[in-house]
Amino acid sequence: MFPLLTSWRNSPRWHIALSGGLDSTVLLHQLATLARTQSLPPLHAIHVHHGLQAAADAWPQHCQRLCDALGVPLTVVQVQVAPGASLEAAARDARYAAFEQALGPGEVLLTGQHRDDQAETLLFRLLRGTGVRGLTGMAAQRPLGQGVLLRPLLNTGRDALETYAKANALEWVEDPSNADIRFSRNYLRNEVLPVIARRWPRFAQTFARTARHLAEAQALLVEVAEQDLCPALVDSSFPWLGLPSLELSPLLSLSDGRQRNALQHWLSSLAKLPDTQHWAGWYNLRDAAPSATPVWALAGGQLVRSGSRLWWLPDDWSTLPEGVIDWARPDESLSLPGNGQVNLCGLTPQGRVQIRYRQGGEVLKVEGRGHRDLKRLLNESALPAFVRGRLPLLFVDGQLQAVANLPLGDEPTVILQWLPPTNAQRLR
Repeated sequence: MFPLLTSWRNSPRWHIALSGGLDSTVLLHQLATLARTQSLPPLHAIHVHHGLQAAADAWPQHCQRLCDALGVPLTVVQVQVAPGASLEAAARDARYAAFEQALGPGEVLLTGQHRDDQAETLLFRLLRGTGVRGLTGMAAQRPLGQGVLLRPLLNTGRDALETYAKANALEWVEDPSNADIRFSRNYLRNEVLPVIARRWPRFAQTFARTARHLAEAQALLVEVAEQDLCPALVDSSFPWLGLPSLELSPLLSLSDGRQRNALQHWLSSLAKLPDTQHWAGWYNLRDAAPSATPVWALAGGQLVRSGSRLWWLPDDWSTLPEGVIDWARPDESLSLPGNGQVNLCGLTPQGRVQIRYRQGGEVLKVEGRGHRDLKRLLNESALPAFVRGRLPLLFVDGQLQAVANLPLGDEPTVILQWLPPTNAQRLR
């Protein structure tokens, strides 16, 4: 039994990422053989067809024959690879998106990356100038969608996989694009690593050991980051927004290196981490005048500063809702296009009820204070500026009657409750 898989034997299902190549073919055969003598979760293979080359059209049939022989069901998923600077990266993103969609709660995806792949990954990332986090190499396990990704062959060399395949008369496909040294990883695999192996035959084991040392160092950096973030993770004055946020002042007491380490850890579940050059955006955000509204744009969203607080806004949040929505049944919840939903508490207003958004110049009658300019009321509430454009406003017969989630006045007769769009927040 693979040691890594022991604690996952109660999983609802094990999915095997089956490319048809050597490593995934051996993994599938080993698991199917093991399932004949041991009680394992149901096995299921997934083949992702990228449609990037003519040779790949025959691979689904090859995988189907292999799975039929082993009694393992197979699903073939056709994906569209987005055009971009790196075809390798785009194909990988499309592949893992398909895997993530296939995983149910608590299910496992098993992939066949081996020790030589780990060495290749480590060298590739080193040449790109990655930091400690990247030089830990491929993780043996990590969360993926509703389940988990496991790599049970990371301590096994390719030579051992070939020996197993030949001993069991297994057939596998060879991807012709693997010989194209225009791709960086192929160049390393075919041109560089064989030269290293002639001088240092056990380099793959050595690289794997280095990756383990760096993983330990990264774990220590995570501990420091969590300690540094703890005082910054105090609740905001607007918890109903549901947006990730940090208090800025505890971060300012840290050195630049510890600030970057803390923010990398916090952002790791929200966005693709910035490279070294893009960290200038953090310093501009941090050092801006208190009255400024600086923004640090990142992949998938942006980090903004409002007062003494940092907020993470996903890309969807920057698209402001528009228009006027008639609320025919104000006694029921109302879904707002791209902006969550609202409901009313208190007296049900009589007349034409609508939800609108700020246009400027709105005036609200506040109990005990008379008519007040909405802009001034929002400033008094200290509501972040990025929220104000999507804040629902309740109008009755053309008059502003309530502002969502801001009960202005002592005893308002009607309260407008707003649940912001969690699907846009990409919370994890």
